[in-house]
Amino acid sequence: MARRRKGRDINGIVLLDKPLGGSSNQLLQKVRWLYKAVKAGHTGALDPLASGMLPLCLGEATKFSQFLLDAEKTYEVTAQLGVRTTTSDADGEVVEEKPVDVTDAQVNEACLAFLGKSKQIPSMFSALKHQGKPLYFYARQGIEIEREPRDIEVFELEVLRIELPYVDMRIKCSKGTYIRSIVDDLGQNLGCGAYVTRLHRTEVADYPTDKMVSLDTLISTQESLDEGEFAPLDAFLIPMDTAVSRLPRVTINDEERSRFDHGQSVKGVCEAELVVGVSYRVYHQQADDLLFLGVGEGVKDPRDQGQPKNEIFVNPKRRVVYPS
Repeated sequence: MARRRKGRDINGIVLLDKPLGGSSNQLLQKVRWLYKAVKAGHTGALDPLASGMLPLCLGEATKFSQFLLDAEKTYEVTAQLGVRTTTSDADGEVVEEKPVDVTDAQVNEACLAFLGKSKQIPSMFSALKHQGKPLYFYARQGIEIEREPRDIEVFELEVLRIELPYVDMRIKCSKGTYIRSIVDDLGQNLGCGAYVTRLHRTEVADYPTDKMVSLDTLISTQESLDEGEFAPLDAFLIPMDTAVSRLPRVTINDEERSRFDHGQSVKGVCEAELVVGVSYRVYHQQADDLLFLGVGEGVKDPRDQGQPKNEIFVNPKRRVVYPS
């Protein structure tokens, strides 16, 4: 008989305001311990020298973390011109120093050139895996691994301040975009080098900044509770379906709920028309309440019946398992 892991069946998302220092995984394990959660996972690591929004998924919410990994993210970054380091941030060794002989107009023009789609070669100090180990594992040993350029997109780039040699920017970008690489490329394009002195993530998908909570707040809240009390701590949780809030919503009835729970295709009602292969978030209509069941993929009518445009068949892909 399989041993049941100890912990709480708690489902939700913590919008952690990550402090400077410490790895994302270390912070994840700390938060998991505070909540006594059976399962936990993060939605994209932040470097130890980076701070800001780090959504942490607890329990069944871990099944939907990929949607946040794939979401666009917004950063505020400070670049220092005139210096280039091995890691493109303050953690690395200085490898080059040059005078900063550029104008504000030249800096603005060089920054805005990053808008749109482009190819980017990931940094050797990234967490991308090669033969099961992150690239930074090899970089710290002086081993260079060939990396394939990746498609990225910078949706918005705003220059907030120029006080040479410092440049502050706000960058909204696609998944897989390395801000350090943008800053390093900026320095190379200006002919003087540059590295990141500050990196703060302000947004992930549609999550509001004011919903973030600090690790110190979580710790002090947990320390104030009696044994077995969790309500004040759970109040910081955001519903797990917020990870898929951009997907069109499908609602199903009692009979279809049983089919969905058994992994069978179900018929539901949706405001949008069916698109085969598109993901939908699925809810069970219970009187005036909606219970989030998971994510399904649009399929053709498997029962060979015609249906109105607002009736959609979905095949379960990620199902929430609620405690019985």
